[in-house]
Amino acid sequence: MIDRIILGDNQFFGINHMSEEKGRSLAIRFKDIKAIIRVVDIAYECGVRAFMFNTHDRVEKICDHFRAHPGQYADLHLYPSMPYAHKYANAVHEKGLIGALNAFVLSGRSVRQVANTVIRGGMSVINKDMIDVMKLLVDAEMRIFRGLNVPAIFLQNIVTDLLLGFGAREVFVEFVNHIRKIYGAEPAFNTMNMPALVDFLLASGIENPIVCSSINKTGFLMTPSRDEYERTLARKPFRPMAMSILASGAISPSEAVEYVCRLPKIESIVFGASSKAHIAQTVEMIQSHWNIKTPMAYSTSLS
Repeated sequence: MIDRIILGDNQFFGINHMSEEKGRSLAIRFKDIKAIIRVVDIAYECGVRAFMFNTHDRVEKICDHFRAHPGQYADLHLYPSMPYAHKYANAVHEKGLIGALNAFVLSGRSVRQVANTVIRGGMSVINKDMIDVMKLLVDAEMRIFRGLNVPAIFLQNIVTDLLLGFGAREVFVEFVNHIRKIYGAEPAFNTMNMPALVDFLLASGIENPIVCSSINKTGFLMTPSRDEYERTLARKPFRPMAMSILASGAISPSEAVEYVCRLPKIESIVFGASSKAHIAQTVEMIQSHWNIKTPMAYSTSLS
């Protein structure tokens, strides 16, 4: 099972889809890693045990903190979303393509590991083979989460939707196979077009896929429409997860939770919050609507 209640990380890195000013304010507030850890600990007090992190540069320091306090975070569950596209775009701009590959794919590897990487994918990088590049980037980013509990690994929505646009069926299939074989975790997908992605994944032979998308009462970031999302939820065999349920603050928590929790098949809710009152209120409302006492989870430990 996937955790039913997951705290997302947009607020930690200054992302707000409605207000750039609020985003800048959040970025300043969470400039210090300790401020992020304080919110994680507050969420723990409220019963949250699961967190979704994009592979932002600062996430490794957060994971270092988790590794340094194994007793305190023994039942922690992390949901990586990768690759963090902005990180790679910035690195290519600053270091060039080869420099970026050296920094992210080869850094921290032993001579033997580097040799294996080159044998498995080095020539494919040169030949721009998307499948081997995908595997190399996943392996590089998963080093951030080494030794921590990772039930599922998400393909980040920018990459998911780009590959969907290209119709890159084989890349999706190989991502699924790689995540299951190498990490023993569930492969999953973030998207801004859930109906199209679900149809594509099912047509690609990927059964009952985990798909996380914006689902909210206003239709915010729901392409092509809220109605189409609701039809897909009712008719298609997949495992839906809801994010952006508050539509970046446009909907009250009670109204947002009531709408999402009454939809069919929703397995999990990913929400963003940074205050104890907001986190506690959202968790309590979700638990009440779903009649659960604590977030339920399944975890896989990475070595």
